[in-house]
Amino acid sequence: MSGGVDSSVAAWLLSQQGYDVIGVTMQIWQDEEEIVLEENGGCCGLSAVEDARRVAYQLEIPYYVMNFKREFRQHVMDYFVEEYLQGRTPNPCIACNRYVKWESLLTRSMAIGADYIATGHYARVERLPNGRYTLRKSAADAKDQTYALYNLTQEQLSRTLMPVGAYTKDEIRKMAQDLGLNVAHKADSQEICFIPDHDYARFIEEQMAAENQTSRLPGPGNFVDLQGKVIGQHEGITHYTIGQRRGLGLPMGERAFVVEIRPETNEVVIGKGQDVFTDYLVCDKLNWMAIEGLGEEPVTVTAKIRYAHKGAPCEIRKMSDDRVECRFLEPVRAVTPGQAVVFYDGDYVVGGGTILK
Repeated sequence: MSGGVDSSVAAWLLSQQGYDVIGVTMQIWQDEEEIVLEENGGCCGLSAVEDARRVAYQLEIPYYVMNFKREFRQHVMDYFVEEYLQGRTPNPCIACNRYVKWESLLTRSMAIGADYIATGHYARVERLPNGRYTLRKSAADAKDQTYALYNLTQEQLSRTLMPVGAYTKDEIRKMAQDLGLNVAHKADSQEICFIPDHDYARFIEEQMAAENQTSRLPGPGNFVDLQGKVIGQHEGITHYTIGQRRGLGLPMGERAFVVEIRPETNEVVIGKGQDVFTDYLVCDKLNWMAIEGLGEEPVTVTAKIRYAHKGAPCEIRKMSDDRVECRFLEPVRAVTPGQAVVFYDGDYVVGGGTILK
C-alpha cells in the first residue's frame, strides 16, 4: 500500500472478493531529512505511511511497514547512477518493480505465509492456453502500466493479483470516494520518487561524493556533429539523454538534438531532428511472458520503446539466447540505450528487454 488511491481500492476490492488481506508499505526511503520525505510524497514519503495506515484502519485490515532500504539502494538507486555513468538512460521504476516490489516483497511475504502479493497497478494478470502467465493491458488504456512490469517472472506473475486493472481511474476514485477514503482525490505519485526536483545530474554527483567516488564522474567534454567535428563543450554526459533538445546551449541557428552519447570518448553527438529517428534497435537482458522464447523465424509484434510511446509495428528476430534485433516498419524517435523495449501481441505482453543500441 503506497498510500495512494489505487492500492487502497485494490485492498478493498480483494477483501470484497473474500481474500484475507494484509496491508504492507515498503520502507524504501534512505536517511533524508523528514521535511524532504514529506515533500517527496508518493511511495517514498513518510506521509504515505500515515495515509496507508489510515486506509487500513478504515478497511479493518492488519497493516505493517517492511524495511527494504538496502534492496532499494542496491537495485534502484545504485543501478540508476551506474547506468548514467555508462552513458545510458535507465528506468528505475522498472528495476524497482522487478527486484524490490516483487522479488524482495514476494519472498518476505511468502515467508510469513501469504499466498499472493497484490498491487494497485493498472494491468491484468492472465494465464494463457499454453500455460504461461502474462500481462494484459488494463481497461484504462491511458493509465496502462504493463510497460513498467514487463520483466516480472513466471513465478512472480503466478503469485500476483492486480484487481485495479479491470477499471478506469475515474471508477477507482469513485469507489474510494463512496468508501469515504481520504485518498480518493490524492494526486498520483511522481515518476522518480527519490529525485523530487528531477535534477538527475545533481543527484548522481551527490551520490558519488557520498561514496568518495567523484573521480568516476565524467567531466566536461566535446559536443560533436555526425561527422565528428567539435561544435562545443558539454557539462558531462550525465546531463544528457537521447532526443534531448533543451539545455544544450549550442548557437547553431536551428534546432539541435542529442543523437548519441559516447562514454568511451566523453562525447555527446548532436544532429538535426531527422537524425533522432531510426528503424532498428538491438536489445538484451530479455524476459519472455506470453511465449517461452523466440524461435528461428521472425515474429511481428508491436513494440513500445518508452512508457509514453504508443507502440509501433515491428519484426523481431533472435540473434542469440539473450539478444534480439527489432526492425520497425517506419522509423521511431529517440531509441535510447538503457530504456526498455516491450513487445505486445494485441493487448498481451509477449516479452521485452533492455535497449542496447
